[in-house]
Amino acid sequence: MKPDFSKMNGLLTTVVVDVNTKAVLMVAWMNEKSFQKTLASGETWFWSRSRQELWHKGATSGNTQRVVSMTLDCDGDTLLVLVDPKGPACHTGRYSCFFNPIEIMKEGNVNDTAES
Repeated sequence: MKPDFSKMNGLLTTVVVDVNTKAVLMVAWMNEKSFQKTLASGETWFWSRSRQELWHKGATSGNTQRVVSMTLDCDGDTLLVLVDPKGPACHTGRYSCFFNPIEIMKEGNVNDTAES
């Protein structure tokens, strides 16, 4: 199966996971060129939607991600990339970009988080 770049303005949602810990490190977007550069280099490349340019993860920080495997979803429009990270994934210096918990409220009790 090949990626379907005909959807979402030519972008694949890309979920990056640490191969050792299985933690989700980040979500980014790949276009066809960044996908090909990732395959050729063995390290992650992405498309920056805000800067409208390719970026090599770790090019400035040194926190690169060596690709271990890549798997497409059933529709070919989302990519799961297992990586061996060389440092934190997040631009804040955190291991993962996912560190902001959302408090789940009980149905009908938006202000009450205590267990009944």
